[in-house]
Amino acid sequence: MKIDTSLLFDPVKVSEMAGELEEAGFDGAYSFEGQSDPFITIAAAAMKTKKMDLMTSIAVAFARNPMSLAYLGNDLQMLSGGRFILGLGTQVKSHVEHRFSMPWGKPVTRMREMVLAIKEIWRCWETGGKLKFEGEYYHHTLMNPTFSPGANPHGAPEIFLAGVGPNMTACAGEVADGYFVHPFHSARSFDELSLPNVQRGLDKAGKSLGEFTISGQLITATGLDDEQLQTAIGSARGQIAFYGSTPAYRPVLEVHGWEGMQQEWSKLARAGKWAEMTALVTDEILETFALVGTPEEVATKMKARCGGKMDRVSPVVYQPDTQLIKTLLQALKNKF
Repeated sequence: MKIDTSLLFDPVKVSEMAGELEEAGFDGAYSFEGQSDPFITIAAAAMKTKKMDLMTSIAVAFARNPMSLAYLGNDLQMLSGGRFILGLGTQVKSHVEHRFSMPWGKPVTRMREMVLAIKEIWRCWETGGKLKFEGEYYHHTLMNPTFSPGANPHGAPEIFLAGVGPNMTACAGEVADGYFVHPFHSARSFDELSLPNVQRGLDKAGKSLGEFTISGQLITATGLDDEQLQTAIGSARGQIAFYGSTPAYRPVLEVHGWEGMQQEWSKLARAGKWAEMTALVTDEILETFALVGTPEEVATKMKARCGGKMDRVSPVVYQPDTQLIKTLLQALKNKF
């Protein structure tokens, strides 16, 4: 089991942080498309680390195109010495159209094409053969030596996809090398929703689960003292309410018969009533979606949920400090 963590949004400070995380013993670290470009963050981290895997989790695929992502992935694979994982997700329609001003389409079809097109571009560079990808959304048929970086000495990066709904999850199993389990999941939703659909995609592609990586991010509320723990619990409740208000994440709630909560949270979100949203997260809902307790208790719960099912795990701690992260890491290593 590999244990990962998140990187800062700050591209100036992230390189120093990445070095500290590697020294602490983390197996990997990821950037997120939030307040800065996730690829710049990875580049900064790559120059200060030597062993730790570096991944985008996630970069918004539909804000870019396959060729730009192919160049980015190839360059970061070179810069990291073969430690880069290209993690992609769709984001939701409103953000793609109104934050990035990019077109929306059939997201599963488009993501499938995106991954296949990137892999075709890398194949073209590797072999020097003709570039030929023609799909419904993407067309790549032109490449000459002036613009080809040639074969990457470290090989092509792996591509992981994030997904929540059944068809996007199956798409990950079919065309990607790994699957990011969204933080908004439960043990039951993983068993009943995520894993069977990953397998459906693997079966379609003729692949086995043994040649595929499942990486789980888990909402984590922990602390070194009671005050820190209570603050973390409040943050976890708020994050659960935020995720639960998103229509795309409704399938996770449906597994538990809580689909009605999505409409309630969504209505409050539109009204900007964030405190009221958080107040609807009962202890049962909190414990279903989050790992809550001391670092040692969280490690025990994570092993129970993820052991034998996931290849990589990442506790998502919303208000971390250095000592807490190191204590949690040690507790996890003791369990795994």
